[in-house]
This record gives sequence, C-alpha cells and structure tokens, in this order.
Amino acid sequence: MDAHSLLAYTLVASIAIASPGPATVMALNNSIAYGARSTLWSSLGNACGLFCLSAAAMLGLGVLIASSELLFNAVKIAGACYLFYLGARQLFGKPRLLAEATDGSVAPLPSRRKLFKSAFFTAASNPKATMFFTALFPQFIDQNAPMLAQFLVLTLIFMGLSITSLSLYAALASQAKGVLTRPRFARWVSRVVGSTFIFFGTAILSMRRQVA
Repeated sequence: MDAHSLLAYTLVASIAIASPGPATVMALNNSIAYGARSTLWSSLGNACGLFCLSAAAMLGLGVLIASSELLFNAVKIAGACYLFYLGARQLFGKPRLLAEATDGSVAPLPSRRKLFKSAFFTAASNPKATMFFTALFPQFIDQNAPMLAQFLVLTLIFMGLSITSLSLYAALASQAKGVLTRPRFARWVSRVVGSTFIFFGTAILSMRRQVA
C-alpha cells in the first residue's frame, strides 16, 4: 500500500466518521450526563465494535451478510431494535440531567463495562458499518502485499479516527453543559437524543441490501 492510497483512505474514513451517527449521539449524551471522561469507555467500545466488523469483512462474513437477505435483515432488525430501546429510555425515562440541574449533584456514573458494552453493541449491530467495510477495504488493499498487515493498518487508522472524533464531540458537549443541564433544556436534550436514536433506528430499517 503506497502513501497516496493510505492518504486517500484516511480522508474517506475521516469524512465517514465525522458524519453524525448513533455513536456520536451516545458520546454527546454520555458527556453531558456523566462528564467527558465517561466517553472514553464508550469510545473504546465503539472502536472495538468497528474492529470486529472490519475483521468480519476481511473474513468474508461482511460479504455473506451483504449477499444474504436473511442475515442482512436479521442484523438490521437487531440494530434498529437496540436503537429504539435507547430512544425510548431517553423519551420516557426521567432525564438524567435534571438531578444535576436541580440540586448540583452528579448523575450516577454507569460502570465502565456497561458504557463499553452499550457502545460496542451499537457499533457491531449497525449493518451500515458492515457495508462500509465490505465496500471500502477492497478498494485500498493491495492484493500483492501481505493482507494481515494492511488489515491492521487500515483498521487501526479507522479506530483512531473514530476515538478522536467521538472525543471531540464529547469535549464540545461538555463545554455546553452549563446551558444544557438547565431543567428546561435538560428535558429537550433527552427528547432530542431519544428522537435521534429512533430516527437512526428507522433509517437502519429502511436500508435495503444492494444487489449487484
């Protein structure tokens, strides 16, 4: 893999990662509710989920999902249902920001394992990401060069960009926390976050397998 291909891949991956998605919404919400540092574990969980998707694509599972209507729909429905669950919890549960907004206390921080697992499943159950890896990697891999080394380089770049992007979003949300934790804004934040999760879930359900 030459430097030109690596630079092109980095640019394409950066654009794809910077586009807001479920992982971005989760990072923003966790940063506001629990502090920017809490997003470290969700960012790592998201990155590990992306690593698994990348490995699956390299092993041919991504191609199998893309070519099998049954498997594609199963992954799609699982991912959408999980996002619907997250959205409903935000919409119908008590806003986690209200406690801090009213009495100055800090919202209870979920365990690192819970933050990691939630983000991991969000990434791993997203068929859009599976299709991305399946379609993107073959365009940048040199068939005459060692496959494992190229896989590790491309995947680590993608993971690094993802963690950086989510950290920046979390830092921005943390800076605006003073405004967003006011009772009126806290309710609207929960509504917007919940509606956004449901929107992404609906968008995933509307995806169709591309037939060559």
